[in-house]
Amino acid sequence: MTGKPKAKRPDSAPNGAANPMWGGRFGAAPADLMAEINASIGFDKRLYREDIAGSKAHCAMLMRQKVIPAADGAAIQQGLDRVLAEIERGEFVFDVKLEDIHMNVEARLQALIGPVAGRLHTARSRNDQVATDFRMWVRGALERTDAELRALQAALIERAEQHVATVMPGFTHLQVAQPVTLGHHLLAYVEMFGRDRDRARDCRVRLNECPLGAAALAGTSFPIDREMTARELGFDRPSANSLDAVSDRDFALEALALASIAAIHLSRLAEELVLWSSTAFGFVAFSDRFSTGSSMMPQKRNPDAAELVRGKAGRIGGAFATLSTTMKGLALSYSKDMQEDKEPVFDAFDSLSLCLRASAGMIHDVTVNVDAMARAADEGYATATELADWLVRALEMPFREAHQVTGRIVALAVERGLKLEQLDLDAMQAIEPRITAEARQVLAPIKAVEARNCYGGTAPAQVAAQVRRARERFL
Repeated sequence: MTGKPKAKRPDSAPNGAANPMWGGRFGAAPADLMAEINASIGFDKRLYREDIAGSKAHCAMLMRQKVIPAADGAAIQQGLDRVLAEIERGEFVFDVKLEDIHMNVEARLQALIGPVAGRLHTARSRNDQVATDFRMWVRGALERTDAELRALQAALIERAEQHVATVMPGFTHLQVAQPVTLGHHLLAYVEMFGRDRDRARDCRVRLNECPLGAAALAGTSFPIDREMTARELGFDRPSANSLDAVSDRDFALEALALASIAAIHLSRLAEELVLWSSTAFGFVAFSDRFSTGSSMMPQKRNPDAAELVRGKAGRIGGAFATLSTTMKGLALSYSKDMQEDKEPVFDAFDSLSLCLRASAGMIHDVTVNVDAMARAADEGYATATELADWLVRALEMPFREAHQVTGRIVALAVERGLKLEQLDLDAMQAIEPRITAEARQVLAPIKAVEARNCYGGTAPAQVAAQVRRARERFL
């Protein structure tokens, strides 16, 4: 067969064509598309502080254990400080070809101090490196979340104290149920956010084990001191199993779970603010700082901040669904799928932080229409339960019978278009002859509220005590 011979595929690429950090086994550079899907520097550059802190702790340990010469370790430490300064000044150029934050830092370190930078990666892998960085980042996010939850609780407690005796309707099924106080209602959210803080602190305790030293998956043959690096980085202990250390993302899942629950609590608060600010309710008015207008309707004042807080709950919950789906089928130990762990966590905690700060701002600024709340508390036969309770106390009537009698009285009031307290005594006595004028005195909403004086109840005296306890517990 004649003709031009076919070109042969080269057995090796020119020197430097493969990634210099891992390319000894490879003769050619990855395809552009492979480089694009493989790179994580676009988002994991947020780990630069944690990455450099981890590298400095690792270097200090290698020096003390005489795994690397002291002079080389000192040069590495100084070089890492320079890299950190460059990043924080905005002078560092992140290179997508170097894939991730670890390689970007190491490549710049090598440019600054030369080949000695290569000693830094002794006795570690990117697997334990990223697991350590990520745990440190999540730990910081949990601490910030705790502080922001506390600030929101402080705003709620302050407003609750202002409205210890402000009567409003309490709802079940979004129907008027019984009168409560606004202070009592706001303190319910203080309790919810207190549980969220408990979950954040519990998660921090569980995640605070250091993976560094687990290396790729099996540990290392170098005489490292994992207790030292754990202490240097603020961990309670090193992780106990090298396989688990590099493959565990429970800490991220748990953090996303608590973020999702907190977002649900925020969404419920936001929903009530949206309802209360509507014309139909008129309980509150948003400040200009936390509302927007309409491009078409000049009269509109929209509670957009609250609506966005409500909307972001789905986004934060979706982050948990994303990571749990990613992790569910992975065999031990590390797989590249786990690179997908960071973006949902970063996004969820960014969103949660924004929602917490916006919610605290809304609570600080919102104006309460006390009169509208009081009027609404006097609608919907909200004090019917008080009449049933009076029948039990005064007439020693079994509650089920009292419930039936009261229901018939309410039906009569509805038929006549009257409130309970407007129904004359003769009409009530036609249903239950033993009812006296005293029964009508319990039908005022403020009386109903004051009667709920049990621990945790809505009576103003109880709410004032709850405010004091909340300050002691949470602030």
